[in-house]
Amino acid sequence: MAVDTAGQARTHLDLKSAQLPVVAMVLKTTDVASIAAELAARRADDPEFFDNDPVLIDLSAVQDEPQPIDFAALVKTLRSHRTQPVAVRGGSSAQRQDAHDAGLIAAPDAPPPRMQAPRESTTREVVHEVIREVEVVREVPVPAPAPGTVVVDKPLRSGQQVYARGSDLVVMAVVSFGAEVIADGNIHVYAPLRGRAIAGARGDTSARIFSTCMEPQLVSVAGIYRTTETELPDNVRGKPAQVRLDGEKLLIEPL
Repeated sequence: MAVDTAGQARTHLDLKSAQLPVVAMVLKTTDVASIAAELAARRADDPEFFDNDPVLIDLSAVQDEPQPIDFAALVKTLRSHRTQPVAVRGGSSAQRQDAHDAGLIAAPDAPPPRMQAPRESTTREVVHEVIREVEVVREVPVPAPAPGTVVVDKPLRSGQQVYARGSDLVVMAVVSFGAEVIADGNIHVYAPLRGRAIAGARGDTSARIFSTCMEPQLVSVAGIYRTTETELPDNVRGKPAQVRLDGEKLLIEPL
């Protein structure tokens, strides 16, 4: 610790809490070969899905599996798919020890997600994408939202992401391929929707996605998603349409 000319102590660092980008990957099997095959298939659909993101490996779904996990092979596999595994969460004591031996740290268990989050005004929002077993979280600066709705007036280009926490999201310009729009409520895009749209990000099954020109890379409502692997029918592709859930089925309908 140094002292400045006024006699005040001066530190050379500050310690603060921080939210960091992280991918939470929930394992459904202990078979690393099967995990590698699925990752390869997902990246074949979207080679830019990962961008050297730190990964938290969630073991809660396989903690009772008798077959041990080859964490060394798992770490190598994840790194080969442009991710950086850093920690594990959940799992049995033996699994956590094996993960520790492979250089992974133990992360605390997360609290269960709430269906509704309090609305707040802030100059920073957290992008939260849930696609089945993969959860992507990144921080991006966006303007402070008005109560109840986040409105975006500018085009969203590839790599840009906006998340409307606890509210609806309205986009007045094009959402380009590779861009992401996420909301806990509904998503309205009054322009071509060509990127990813994730409504009901915290599990709201009544959320919907609306666009005046439906050409999405991916649409998702409450974790149920559809990608461009399945081509949209002619009555909605490039036309005004909505996306909603009917039970566990994702429907894309003309407006």
